[in-house]
Amino acid sequence: MVSGEYLLEMKNVSKRFPGVQALKDVQVNVKPGEVLALMGENGAGKSTLMKCLFGIYKMDQGEIFMSGNPVVIDNPRQALDIGIAMVQQELEQVPHRNVIDNIWLGRYPRKGLLIDDKKMYKDTLQIIELFNMNIDPRAQVNHLSVSTKQMADIVKAVSYNAKIIVLDEPTSSLTEKETVGLFKIIRQLKQEGCGIIYISHKIEEVMNISDRVTVLRDGQWVATENTKDIDSNQLIKLMVNRELGNRFPPKNKVVGETILKVDNLSSVYSPRLQDISFEVRAGEILGIGGLVGAGRTELLECIFGLRTVSEGAVFVHGKDVLKSNRNAKYSGIAMVTEERRETGIFPMMDIRWNTVSSSMEKNRTKAGFISLKKVEKNTQWAVDAMRIKTPTLKTLISSLSGGNQQKVLLGRCLLNQPRILLLDEPTRGIDVGAKYEIYQLMIALAKEGKAVVFVSSEMPELLGVADRILVMSNGRNAGIMDALDCSQEKIMTLAAKYL
Repeated sequence: MVSGEYLLEMKNVSKRFPGVQALKDVQVNVKPGEVLALMGENGAGKSTLMKCLFGIYKMDQGEIFMSGNPVVIDNPRQALDIGIAMVQQELEQVPHRNVIDNIWLGRYPRKGLLIDDKKMYKDTLQIIELFNMNIDPRAQVNHLSVSTKQMADIVKAVSYNAKIIVLDEPTSSLTEKETVGLFKIIRQLKQEGCGIIYISHKIEEVMNISDRVTVLRDGQWVATENTKDIDSNQLIKLMVNRELGNRFPPKNKVVGETILKVDNLSSVYSPRLQDISFEVRAGEILGIGGLVGAGRTELLECIFGLRTVSEGAVFVHGKDVLKSNRNAKYSGIAMVTEERRETGIFPMMDIRWNTVSSSMEKNRTKAGFISLKKVEKNTQWAVDAMRIKTPTLKTLISSLSGGNQQKVLLGRCLLNQPRILLLDEPTRGIDVGAKYEIYQLMIALAKEGKAVVFVSSEMPELLGVADRILVMSNGRNAGIMDALDCSQEKIMTLAAKYL
């Protein structure tokens, strides 16, 4: 018997992929006007469950009910037609079209036989203003920042007037101000009776915005609790089935000689970087903080040779390496980019080729041919070292969870045995257990005498992992502080220094 109390019910949902049972008898229900948080480690089945709901995957078994009535969802169009919208963790956008086209694609309003551009612009602007966003509806999507792209996808979901909206890691690239704006919209949608399924690894957010929490583990339902009746430690234990202990591992205390030196680096491309200088020593972790748009990503890309530098130099062990990213690589610099899907993975290739793609020299025979034996050996090393959850080495990387994709990229970098590791938002969209493993890896690399530089929008992460913190403000180095003498307030003060 289906309860009329629920706007949405998913009952006994199971889904199997070759070699892995992704979901087994999972149940989820959402009441009108509530936020249900869906939580679990990477690979727990959260995104798979939502893709079943949205018609991207076909369930092997299970039932879906909307307002007590059974529904069949074979594709996303059917999901949208019955009132279900979804913002996926990996954004689905047409990069060379503008914001308006991305929001209304496939459902353009018409005036007779012609598209009603005036109405489309007006409606888009009205929705954007609800989020208090500073964005031009006619701006081309590939010119937008990651955070603005994500907000545009959220605007699109809201524009469908859906009864159920699924938000998969919606704040992973948002600033604190943008997150506050999103929460405002979520609360407005609640008042209108909309049900929100909110997937996030940010426990503080979940405790703030959700009414109930459903936890999945290893593809199975574990518990559903009222948020007010559970604390963060209990929630973590439900997710990982163990006490996590301290949130951050002990830091490395030994540093050596300067490995990386950035000297008066400037770049004229937007956002402009101006006269940035700093040093990183062997065994040290340097965190880079600041607001979105401050130039943090651009700084890493300049160091790695992906952006043109107008002035300045980058030295590795005293040698200027600022010529190309190939030169940077052979000088011992490796980089993991912020956007896994756009600039990290090869989605149509399996884990093996994604892992060894930047170290093909190590996977050849003496005659110069690719050795599959070496490829599989090196891939297996990365899978074991990174604790990557995958059915086989031949599994397409696009079928892995976001956190496991990130681990593949880290394994790819480490196969080159870098002396300097540049990490741009390395724990974005990753659960608390996997985050801890990545923190351990960063600290272990530092103990081996490597230099680690990482960008993070999470200030507790900067304070907990970094030895020193460089704060960017409007393309400038606003200051460098020892993490032990730093605080979130000091980081924010420096972040606003040149605004």
